[in-house]
Amino acid sequence: MNLLGKEKKPFVFIIDFEELSPLIFKLHEAEKHLFWSAPEAQNYQGKKPSEIKYWEISPVAFPQYKKGFGLIQKHIRHGDSFLLNYTQPTQVNTNLSLEEIFHSSQALYKIYLKDRFVCFSPEIFVRINNGKISSFPMKGTISANIPDAGIILKNDSKELAEHNTIVDLIRNDMSTVSENVCVEKFRYIDKINTNKGELLQMSSQISGTLPENYAERIGDIVFRMLPAGSISGAPKAKTVEIIKKTEGYARGYYTGVFGYFDGQNLDSCVLIRFIENHQGQLIYKSGGGITHLSDCKAEYEEMIKKVYVPVA
Repeated sequence: MNLLGKEKKPFVFIIDFEELSPLIFKLHEAEKHLFWSAPEAQNYQGKKPSEIKYWEISPVAFPQYKKGFGLIQKHIRHGDSFLLNYTQPTQVNTNLSLEEIFHSSQALYKIYLKDRFVCFSPEIFVRINNGKISSFPMKGTISANIPDAGIILKNDSKELAEHNTIVDLIRNDMSTVSENVCVEKFRYIDKINTNKGELLQMSSQISGTLPENYAERIGDIVFRMLPAGSISGAPKAKTVEIIKKTEGYARGYYTGVFGYFDGQNLDSCVLIRFIENHQGQLIYKSGGGITHLSDCKAEYEEMIKKVYVPVA
């Protein structure tokens, strides 16, 4: 990434959660391996959306989820972590293939790594525009159908604590790669349409200034900020250790990052809202942030609520 950045050659990249199997493709070669779209660019021709005729899910049983939740709370009480993003897999049966889901979904970012996974992410990781770097952590989800949903979300003490923690964590991450770091927008809400109804999600924007030679260090900048704070937790290193011990499955590319570099600027997303082909079975991976204020049943229901396809 540093070499291509120095040469100002466009490329796309996918980095898995554990940073064990990163992929990088020169822009003109990417179509052989993946389709993708971002707000300012894409590499595929759109196809007519397919109807979702059925969408059957089989999440992990609540007692299994509760066991992991209990272990996390034990670590929180011991001071090992104060925010941890706990995720679990859900089996999905539907009439659509991964590629059909890709073409039928609507999202800020869409990625289809052929025959392996599809992701329709609403969450920006980092954007670099003419030397300004910005990150947009997303924390806080509620059904838009609930009366006064936005007010409830903003006034929820657990969601506030969680969001504040992530903003502080990302601000610290940003300060390792840039200067003049500040919170430009705090706790703004976006609406997302899904095949299961509308959701409200809360984000913030943190920005900083990169040195003039940032392009030749583009790989260093991205990797130094991994894993994304919003899908790991704080303190980051210890929390990632706990995640690996308690989740009981491999995240793989889920909660990693995807991005593209156009020769000068970079755009990227966090790989959430993610369906994987696991030996012929579709697996949807989802989760949420756990703090000492978390209620196990509510967190379990939020994990399931996130098993959706965003549609027009």
